[in-house]
Amino acid sequence: MRTIRAGVIGVGYLGQFHAEKYAGMPGVELVGIADPDRARAAQVAGKLKTQACAESSDLLGKVDAVSIVAPTVLHHPIAKQFLDAGVHVLLEKPMTVSLEQADELIGLAARKKAILQVGHIERFNPAVAALKPLLRHPRYLQAERSAPFTVRCTDVNVVLDLMIHDLDIVCDLAGSPARLVSAAGASIITRGVDSAVARIVFENGCVADVAASRVSDEKKRILKVFEGEVLYTADFQSQKASVSRRGAGAVPELVPADIATERRDTLREEIEAFIRSVREGTRPLVSGAEGRSALALALLISRNIEEGMTAFVPLSS
Repeated sequence: MRTIRAGVIGVGYLGQFHAEKYAGMPGVELVGIADPDRARAAQVAGKLKTQACAESSDLLGKVDAVSIVAPTVLHHPIAKQFLDAGVHVLLEKPMTVSLEQADELIGLAARKKAILQVGHIERFNPAVAALKPLLRHPRYLQAERSAPFTVRCTDVNVVLDLMIHDLDIVCDLAGSPARLVSAAGASIITRGVDSAVARIVFENGCVADVAASRVSDEKKRILKVFEGEVLYTADFQSQKASVSRRGAGAVPELVPADIATERRDTLREEIEAFIRSVREGTRPLVSGAEGRSALALALLISRNIEEGMTAFVPLSS
């Protein structure tokens, strides 16, 4: 088994964990990390016994694959540079600032025969993985994701920061392209939207309500899927799933039953899947196309909120 030479660009809060996973992964060599904060880069590199670089371009020619965990505005120029060199890229979400940038990266990856995977980590959550095979024709989905305010990730609004995780999940589970979107939201602390809700109508008639807040007093990550007379629930935090049905008693009630799940390190799962795609040349679970779909929804929802458009708006290609 050939060794995959890996690098990480951006070693802030999340990027350091990417670096740690590569450093401890069999068949992978963490060649180096890059961050404009030289002290931070040196600190992480020293801990993981690898090379620290101030410029991402310093890793070109030395790596087969990279994780890009830089601010969103830098995703396109950095990913373009590495894809053009034939380097496989795991690009954190949101994949780019615009759909035009996303399309350029998708096209470039195809021409260079390079893997482009987008970091929608919840696809690897055991609770979601347990539910998906049980679903046939979901009719209604509810997703709620909230957290207390932190200064991290405020370079994008809450739709692109938090809600985009659930936009990717509901699109995958609905099994149909989104057709209409209605949204509302508000700015509380930052200049961007801090709390938002969206209703998505899919072409097959499935409907999803998705809510996200980064100014909540509690942390919550819950998905509910209604199918016929069955309610499926996934808790992203506990990685537990359950199925509820109406009980046989005289008083109507829902009776829940656990669905077997095994707690996993989802970031490690995501990176292992990326390395597997690199090694085998297979399509990643969350390719550029899926990343673009989630981004398209997130951008439309953001625009609707910013322009005060609460009526349903069609999703264009």
